[in-house]
Amino acid sequence: MLKNQSVKAVGKYIRMSPNKVRRVLNQIRGRSYQEALMILEFLPYGAGGPIWQVVHSAAANAQNNYNLDKKNLIIEKVFADEGPKLKRIRPRAQGRAYKILKPTCHITVIVKTIN
Repeated sequence: MLKNQSVKAVGKYIRMSPNKVRRVLNQIRGRSYQEALMILEFLPYGAGGPIWQVVHSAAANAQNNYNLDKKNLIIEKVFADEGPKLKRIRPRAQGRAYKILKPTCHITVIVKTIN
């Protein structure tokens, strides 16, 4: 076990705007793993669910792949990158069509140990 070992988990193609996800990620950045899970569980935002899964996955990666203790993990980095946009068309009057862009994002969580 290395000191300050970093472990990563990525959730890809999450059907949510990156801006809405970043609003929640800013709340958990730098917090302990257990504190972050509690915050995500009780936040009134829809982005809390997918972020909770990725944070949980990062801790599971740390425990199963590197034999790290979940109690000693803190969230080192979290960020949401833009994914591809799903393109849809909305029919309008007189044969026109408006474009509807449904955004996706990739959520990355990096946790590290504190010793």
